[in-house]
Amino acid sequence: MYLIGDIGNTAIKICLFNNNLKLIKNVKIHRKNLNKKFIIKELLFLKKYNSKLKKILFSSVVPHSYKIIKKTIKEITKLNCKELKNCNLKKFINIRVNRKQIGSDRLANAIAVIDSKYNYIVVDFGTATNFDIVIKKDYIGGVLAPGVELSLKNLSDKASLIPKIRLEKTAKVIGKNTKSAVRAGFYHGYTGLIDNIIKLILKQTKKKFKIILTGGFAHLFKSSIKGIKTVDKNLTIKGILKVAIN
Repeated sequence: MYLIGDIGNTAIKICLFNNNLKLIKNVKIHRKNLNKKFIIKELLFLKKYNSKLKKILFSSVVPHSYKIIKKTIKEITKLNCKELKNCNLKKFINIRVNRKQIGSDRLANAIAVIDSKYNYIVVDFGTATNFDIVIKKDYIGGVLAPGVELSLKNLSDKASLIPKIRLEKTAKVIGKNTKSAVRAGFYHGYTGLIDNIIKLILKQTKKKFKIILTGGFAHLFKSSIKGIKTVDKNLTIKGILKVAIN
């Protein structure tokens, strides 16, 4: 069995797969709830599978959170947890940039899609909006833009008359009230941002790409972004699992 985890700036996903790679358990934790007592409660189910666990592998962009979870898993299972960036990834991907500057989640996304036939642009709607570019087996770099949810929160926190707003897809660009105006600005603004960045990537590389969307808002933008897209919200977990089983 394989215990796979993704520790992001906002949320933590922990998944248990059996030897046939079927998902057995899926735990989601908001980082605001992260403390040892809570983690132990959420992960006590692992005692049942101690003798069956083959590998425990995580990606993490929050070292402090990873340290807490790693220590807790060790106490429960007596097994060591490994971080993706510390693995030998050469057989999966050729990293053509400074590896220290790439988050484990971005590497996992790239590994999840990589093959020898196609080129990929992965757009990940997380705390930041990440664009990662994979040409055949080469990770050649990426683009980091402000995250949708973080930008929305920052706007409502800084502007007294703008309430907290949940982003929704909207056909109209002209809002009739504050909420609809903000939704239109963010939805169509981010659509334009994503389209333009993809356009510039195509221009710079002079190559064709398959576009993969992942992360919390991926479903909202699938039909509005130009080109053929695939949405896969479990892309990061799939990339980590791919490394774990090989």
